[in-house]
Amino acid sequence: MPRLAPALAAVLLILPTAACQGGSGDDVVGLITKTDTNPFFVTMKKGAQQTAGQEGVELQSFAGKIDGDNEAQVLAIENLMSFGAKGFLITPNDSKAIVPSIDRAHEQGMLVIALDTPVDPPDAADATFATDNYQAGRLIGQWAQAKFASSGTQAKIAMLDLNANQVSVDVQRDQGFLEGFGIDVADKNRIGDENDPRIAGHDVTDGAEDGGRTAMENLLQKDPSINLVYTINEPAAAGAYQALKSAGKEKDVTIVSVDGGCPGVDNVKNGVIGATSMQFPLKMAALGIEAIARFAKDGTRPQATAGKTFVDTGVQLITDDPQAGVEAKDSAWGLQNCWG
Repeated sequence: MPRLAPALAAVLLILPTAACQGGSGDDVVGLITKTDTNPFFVTMKKGAQQTAGQEGVELQSFAGKIDGDNEAQVLAIENLMSFGAKGFLITPNDSKAIVPSIDRAHEQGMLVIALDTPVDPPDAADATFATDNYQAGRLIGQWAQAKFASSGTQAKIAMLDLNANQVSVDVQRDQGFLEGFGIDVADKNRIGDENDPRIAGHDVTDGAEDGGRTAMENLLQKDPSINLVYTINEPAAAGAYQALKSAGKEKDVTIVSVDGGCPGVDNVKNGVIGATSMQFPLKMAALGIEAIARFAKDGTRPQATAGKTFVDTGVQLITDDPQAGVEAKDSAWGLQNCWG
């Protein structure tokens, strides 16, 4: 194994998932996820490892300490550059702040593919393999709108977002949900600009269960009449449910979310989550590794369609409470197709 560069040593101290196989003789590809704790990214790493083995490339994986940890991802790119990696996959913690590092990687001839979360601007990466997050949000919004309309109930909505960085995946799910529910937004590129009395407020969760619980507690203090909760992901939804249960409100509030992990689908089955939009991280990772392996072999780059290099890896609404006009699968199907 070659001697570690000082920057790599720093990353290894910061990032316990950083892999350093170095010296295998295979082309090196990288995977940089937001964290190593969220089941979504754990599943993504498994898919990348499996496909890397099939493609005969060496995978080095890195992760931030928490959602929003851009510094760790910058260090990860620097170390992949020091290893002469052919390219890397990244779920950016800060879609804008990571772009200068991606630019430096391009100067070294690396292929860069965003997974799950586009960078900003999107064409700063060579391609994006991801869920259509706007559609994921729109589906749960349409379902919630149909449910509340059928019961004649006026919604009072809590929005449990990711963090304050306005990360594209966060914005797209949030704004997609509002559009699906029929709420106008002033700026589809920003969270919190809407002016609608049905929205009780926004709070951030860091995509974690503890964050979801705290955010829900905060918003309930602000408006105890909340009866509909949008959550950025299923861990945040689980935390929100805990707060609602502690307040004795769990039977009076509908929660919707995005992910499609097995624990989340279980929560649909058990009535914790009313509906969730399932995404497919294994497919994202597999397609990304295959693309970089092709590039390493013969220089082939992902092909643009209609001038864009966004590859939609699919989304499916999961609920056991189907609503008219909103196509969905039930939790039994979800448990057969979930991840994590």
